[in-house]
Amino acid sequence: VRLLLDTLQDAAQGLLRELALPPLTERPADTVEAVSPTAAGPLDLAQHARENDDPALLDQLLALPQAHLIVDGYNVTKTGYGTLTLSEQRFRLLAGLGALAAQTGAEITCVFDGADLVEPVLLATPRGVRVLFSRQGETADELIRRLVRAEPHGRAVIVVSSDREVMEGVRRAGARPVPATMLLRRLARG
Repeated sequence: VRLLLDTLQDAAQGLLRELALPPLTERPADTVEAVSPTAAGPLDLAQHARENDDPALLDQLLALPQAHLIVDGYNVTKTGYGTLTLSEQRFRLLAGLGALAAQTGAEITCVFDGADLVEPVLLATPRGVRVLFSRQGETADELIRRLVRAEPHGRAVIVVSSDREVMEGVRRAGARPVPATMLLRRLARG
């Protein structure tokens, strides 16, 4: 019955998107307080048989109904693009996440540590990607855990981070942690 209801809900949401109707309710991640960037304009799934960072597993997870991908932004960028400036790292990651959102239709939230920000960050946020910065006195890791706890039990929540503490915390809260290298390999594939 749950699968049938999820399928009907996905079909209804597809129709809403097709008709360009605005959503009537907020998503759980919309209710979590964080600092949003200033807009700059438009811009068991058989894991045992796979490598630990095989992007095909991420594709399978994102294909689940109502999947929500939460990305530990700087953890991913410092793993994959560590030689770039923080601004360039954010731009590159968000461009890749925008393409991933367009391909999969999954809800995507990218979280950056904003505790040391002295001024607002100017970003061109891609369509389909929510970008959040942690509040003063809070780390991105804490914000990620709050986002996971805000989700209803049973929803497919995938958290991308290679930070062991984050991975263990979100696993205990019911989310599925995957390593940063898995997302980086998926983004490199296009």
